[in-house]
Amino acid sequence: MSEGTGAAVLIDVLPQHRFDEAALGTYLAAHLDGFQGPAQVQQFQGGQSNPTFLVTDAAGARLVLRKKPPGKLLPSAHMIDREFRVMRALSHSAAPVPDARLYCEDAAIIGTPFYVMDHIDGRILSDVALDGFSVEERAAIYDSMNETLAALHKVDWQAAGLGDFGKPEHYIQRQVERWSKQFVATKGDSDIPAMERLMEWLPRALPAGEETTIAHGDFRLGNLMLHKTEPRVVAILDWELATLGHPLSDLAYNCMAYHLPAGIKQFPGLVGVDLAGSGIPTEADYVAAYCRRTGRAGIPDWPYYLAFAFFRIAAICQGVYARALAGNAADRKALAYGEVARAAAETGWRFVSDRV
Repeated sequence: MSEGTGAAVLIDVLPQHRFDEAALGTYLAAHLDGFQGPAQVQQFQGGQSNPTFLVTDAAGARLVLRKKPPGKLLPSAHMIDREFRVMRALSHSAAPVPDARLYCEDAAIIGTPFYVMDHIDGRILSDVALDGFSVEERAAIYDSMNETLAALHKVDWQAAGLGDFGKPEHYIQRQVERWSKQFVATKGDSDIPAMERLMEWLPRALPAGEETTIAHGDFRLGNLMLHKTEPRVVAILDWELATLGHPLSDLAYNCMAYHLPAGIKQFPGLVGVDLAGSGIPTEADYVAAYCRRTGRAGIPDWPYYLAFAFFRIAAICQGVYARALAGNAADRKALAYGEVARAAAETGWRFVSDRV
């Protein structure tokens, strides 16, 4: 395989995210069995929301730390306590997650609450086209991603202790309300007519029926850890947006890549890729495989769920852009997300504009 390993990129801790590493080492040594201070800290490059760090102790053992970003935050954003809780709840399920080890709500230690989890030696692949992989590897990776999503949605969330993890009804309606408010709070001088139209149309056209599963909220290839040599998923990452919700919101979000151009840096897609010769399934085949795994006969109103997915990512990207303007985003490239937000909203509106 000529493609890179997919190893995460580590950088020196960004100036806006620096904290007292000595205080962290002292805290972990006192609260985590086997941790030997002092702690050496590096930052993972690429995350847009909660800054993520590699923590190495004096014996070479490695952990991953996630924390809230600095600065003034929206009240319902960056809820790392929820990330920690859902990973703990899924630790013995068919949905693979890292072992979440310790949660610290005391902001006095490093400036914000944080948690630590085991480091997994694997690959994170952001290129959904999987350039450099063989046809067989691409097919296997997409099949494993599909299987992983289906496994998550089949988890008995009540038996897992997540009965109060979210409201089990009216998920999409509440999400439209939430992200509309988030967009309004972060849009500043941005003028995105397609977003305004989606905000008005989506609540009026809600599909009938209620379904409730654990919804990841950001399920995509770049948030999955693959085995370091095999084409299979070993962990689902980045649980910040997880709640109880409609499973088709996750599936549609996962399928956005089929409607995005290949090669764009911020959110790479598959438009322009020769799927037939690549080993990557078509969107129809991918959705059909998910339906088989979850016992679903089909998906009415699929364009609605896609429009909803693009509406959400537009609001999320607008938030990243706003944090970049404020100077506390986790990625140096965050300023580019203003145009991504606009493009996502316009793409979402195209799915449903003929229904208005």
